[in-house]
Amino acid sequence: MRRYLLLLASFAVLSCSPVRKYQTLPEVQAWEKDIQKIEQLDKSETYSEDAILFAGSSSILFWSTLEKDIAPYTVIQRGYGGAKLSDFVVYADRIFDPHPCKAIVIFIANDITGSDKDKSPQEVAGLFRNVLKTIRKKHPDTPVFWIAVTPTASRWEVWPEIEKANNLIKDICDNKNNTYFIRTDFAFLNESGQPRTELFIEDKLHLNKKGYAVWTEIIKKELNRVLEKN
Repeated sequence: MRRYLLLLASFAVLSCSPVRKYQTLPEVQAWEKDIQKIEQLDKSETYSEDAILFAGSSSILFWSTLEKDIAPYTVIQRGYGGAKLSDFVVYADRIFDPHPCKAIVIFIANDITGSDKDKSPQEVAGLFRNVLKTIRKKHPDTPVFWIAVTPTASRWEVWPEIEKANNLIKDICDNKNNTYFIRTDFAFLNESGQPRTELFIEDKLHLNKKGYAVWTEIIKKELNRVLEKN
């Protein structure tokens, strides 16, 4: 009877698993080719074990000056456009497991966009917790940094929900070892509390050169603060 109850409990956990929930969704499966391209890079390229792994959505993918901006740290760049935490729940092991690294930096901004498929802030935080759990299986002591989702004009209507998700993720980071939340909103809002449109390209969503410069200053300051202690 005890064995039966344990099996039943295990089945219940698996049934509620975010991986199980999301892995069959077409919107998640659509990224399989992008993940395979990342895996091909892992096979063809050699990376330092002291590199910092940057992973996430299009703002990571489009960061063309990442290597120069983050020097003297070396980097591994793993971004794909449109990435969501619900994708990373499924693909996290394939993205992070192959790389011994000095630190991991994540930016994923597409789970709350103003669409009818948006997740609640609580769901976003839960997905982050699950991704972090996957990372910790292979990287138990590696510093992990979450870059806060940026306030943007294109998604300003849902900024209150995004801000709630940011705050929930910050609470998780503050209560986990070697896990850090990088706040950015203060640098991307003007004196009126509105997004600084001069830091974004025409779509009012993605950073321009000036925006990346602001990001670099904030992110690098936090990397230096934490990594100089390790």
